[in-house]
Amino acid sequence: MTKNNNTTQPTEDKPVVTTAPDIKKEPEKTTTHSASNTENIVDKKGRRLGTVAIIISILFSGGAFLASQQQVTQQQIQIAQLEQKLKTADTTLDAKLVAAEQRITDKADEIVRKATVLMQQQDKSIASLQLAIADIKGRRPNDWLLAEADYLVKMAGRKLWLEHDVVSATRLMENADQRISALNDPSLTPLRRAMADDIATLKAIPLIDRDGLVLKLNSLEQQINKLPLASAVLPEADAVEEKHVSTNINDWQSNLKQSLNDFAGHFITYRVREGNVIPLLSPEQHFYLKENIKGKLLLASKALYREQSEVYATSLESAKLWSSQYFQQDDPAVKSFMAQLDSLAKYKVDVRYPKKMKTQALLSDFISERLRRNVQAIGDTPKATVKQTEATEGGKS
Repeated sequence: MTKNNNTTQPTEDKPVVTTAPDIKKEPEKTTTHSASNTENIVDKKGRRLGTVAIIISILFSGGAFLASQQQVTQQQIQIAQLEQKLKTADTTLDAKLVAAEQRITDKADEIVRKATVLMQQQDKSIASLQLAIADIKGRRPNDWLLAEADYLVKMAGRKLWLEHDVVSATRLMENADQRISALNDPSLTPLRRAMADDIATLKAIPLIDRDGLVLKLNSLEQQINKLPLASAVLPEADAVEEKHVSTNINDWQSNLKQSLNDFAGHFITYRVREGNVIPLLSPEQHFYLKENIKGKLLLASKALYREQSEVYATSLESAKLWSSQYFQQDDPAVKSFMAQLDSLAKYKVDVRYPKKMKTQALLSDFISERLRRNVQAIGDTPKATVKQTEATEGGKS
């Protein structure tokens, strides 16, 4: 490359040489030698720069390679850590799954075992009950009379405490006693004694014809509109002494005054009365009076069914007081109305019922005890049968 440059350089400088022919050849050589030295210096600098650039690029590439190697190493470490974590998580999850499956399996086995035991117990109970029912139907048909007696006693209690129907309760208890007597069982004597006491207690309760009393109250309520109202009540007037004209001529003045008074008395009469005066009621007040009396009779009917003796007596007393004040007392219909109110007020509507009956508890206990004995006796029979069956099968085998 330097030789080519040296050859080309004189060709470029030829015009300068032709313009100066007198110049000597030595300066020419000097100029050529200096140019070659310059080129050598430039070439060395270029080489140095190239070497530096190569070194720098090698350093950069080495640094980049080292950095990439470090990143790869770190990534490999992180990957290894993640793989370890995944392995740990898989191991833990597998252990949990195995434990959960074991718990579920144990729970299912326990449930199946309990269900099997319950089914076996139910089967045994059903079998024993079937045998008990068959035994009751076959060998002791009269025990159904106890169930009928128990039903009648319970119905008697409902009639007594819910409906306050003493008559029906007494009839039901007597029918229950007939059922028990038909059994002809000496062990039922305490039960029959308690039943006799209950029947005597029911018969001692006073009977109240509530329906009849309510019908009487309704009849009185319908009579109110027909009762005549009383007129204004005035106090009695003072007695007036009657004066007569005398036959004596000397009493002409007093006779004249008396004649004038007698004559004026045919037109105007003035009398003075002192005392309380009950005025006449207006038509609107008449309506309210009758409706209030009807309301008191209706309240007495409700108190009769609710056995509220005080409310019943107070209502009839209020109706009687208003009737005596505002109805015409000398009228026969009013007198009959007042007499009926007096007769109805004499009834006592509250009754004390027994809190409980001895028969019901004794009968229930007796039925429960008898059924329990029957079921136990029958429950022992299948066991013996099963043992015999097992022995037979064992002998066959």
